[in-house]
Amino acid sequence: MTRVLYDLCGIDEGLRFSPYCWRVRYALAHKQLNVETRPWHFTDKGALAFADYDKVPVLVDGETTVTDSYAILRYLDDTYPAAPLLGEGVAEARARFFKHYTERALQPAMMRTIVMDLLNAIDPRDRDYFRETREKRFGRTLEEFHSPAKGLSQLDAALEPLRGCLKDADFIDGRAPAAADYLVFGAFMWARVVSTADLVSNADPVYGWIERMLDLHDGLGRQAMRITDIEGAYR
Repeated sequence: MTRVLYDLCGIDEGLRFSPYCWRVRYALAHKQLNVETRPWHFTDKGALAFADYDKVPVLVDGETTVTDSYAILRYLDDTYPAAPLLGEGVAEARARFFKHYTERALQPAMMRTIVMDLLNAIDPRDRDYFRETREKRFGRTLEEFHSPAKGLSQLDAALEPLRGCLKDADFIDGRAPAAADYLVFGAFMWARVVSTADLVSNADPVYGWIERMLDLHDGLGRQAMRITDIEGAYR
């Protein structure tokens, strides 16, 4: 049985930058489940018609197709209960909080900081789509939305709860990483892959957590292709 994850790619098929896909890749590694990642572009909607979905991640596990990163984590726990990710009750409630915290506080601040780097990392065939959809969402041009100083200030404030969590533990989930860590770290992988912006000072406790997360699962994050690995070939 081949397990397949449809995974957003950029100007190189090896450049994988979706924060939602990174959540799933870390979750699969946590479960020690092998997966074939299949590159997908924003405008390649037809490739996901079988899933009745128009975005990634999409996980195909045998006869089962699962969409949405959080639903995939829930599916992995239900289907492969060893090495739980989300847990139940209070544990899952904590994971859900960090999901929403990341999507509503961290990612908007990061987007304001790296959006032009992100545009340049996207495959040329997808750039018009990305610009049109994001400018409609932001209510302004990407150039007007882009404000690294404001984005970094916003991110610094948004990181305060995370700093509190990491003051007394190596990971958000405690002594070992689990769903909350992966839900948050996907956003940092998104920024790391497409941009060289320094989002966090190396004196920040969040920085130490990022380094630990990069080393997890045989350096899954640290070994990922970055825009700096390929930018010369696409000039």
